[in-house]
Amino acid sequence: MRRPIAGVAVVVPARDEAELIARCLASVREARLLLAGRPSVGRPGHEEVRVVTIVVADDCSDETASIAAALPDVTVVETRLRSVGAARSEGARVALERLAELGVPPSAVWLANTDADSAVPPTWLTSQLDLAEGERADVVVGTVRPDFADLSPAQVAAWLSRHTPGRPNGHVHGANLGLRASVYAAAGGFGELDLHEDVELVARARAAGAVVVASEAGEVLTSGRQVGRTPGGYAGYLANDLLA
Repeated sequence: MRRPIAGVAVVVPARDEAELIARCLASVREARLLLAGRPSVGRPGHEEVRVVTIVVADDCSDETASIAAALPDVTVVETRLRSVGAARSEGARVALERLAELGVPPSAVWLANTDADSAVPPTWLTSQLDLAEGERADVVVGTVRPDFADLSPAQVAAWLSRHTPGRPNGHVHGANLGLRASVYAAAGGFGELDLHEDVELVARARAAGAVVVASEAGEVLTSGRQVGRTPGGYAGYLANDLLA
C-alpha cells in the first residue's frame, strides 16, 4: 500500500560546480517555497510536507562545497567517492536520516533528484507530488532541456526536432527524476555506477512492478556543455549523438 507523501528529499550530486551550484540551489529553493504549506493528503491533520536538500560535493577541487553551505536550508556532504552513483546514494542516505529525525519514515518519503548544473522550475516538486498522489506514480521520469545558449544553431534545431511539446519521450535523466523512497530501496538504489546509474535504477524499479510516469510538467533546464563531469552521459549525447 502506498503511504501518503509526508517528506521530500532533494539530492544534488556535484563535482566542481562552483559556477552553477548557486543557480541550481536557488531554483530548488523556489520549488520548496511553492511546496511549503502543501498538506500531505491523507495524513492526520494534513501536516506540512517536510523537505530537506542535500548537496553531495564529491571530489571537488573548487568552492562548490562552501558556496552551497552558505545558502539557507542546504546540508552539504563532502565525499571522495568519485562516482555519481555513489554520490547520489550517499545523498539519499543522509536525506532519509534527516527526515527520520524530523519524524518522517522512509515509507512516506519522495526522493527528488537533480544535478548541480541544472535549474529546476518552481513547479518541480509540486508536479511530482501531484503525479505521486493523483496518478499513483511510484517513479516520475521528467524531461530536461539543454541551455540553448551553450549549443550551436544546428544543435538547437536538432534538439527541437526530436522533442514535441505534450509528448514526453520517457528518457531517464538524473537531473529530473523522482521516486518513492520505498521503491528506491526495493530496486537497490543507485549503487556505485559512474554512468547510467539513473537508467539502471528505473529499469530495476519498472521490472519490480513500479508505476513509472513520464512527464514534462516540471521540465528542468540543464547545462548544454559537451564535456561532462562523467564519461558519456548527457554531455556526451549533446557532443556526439545529437547531430548524428
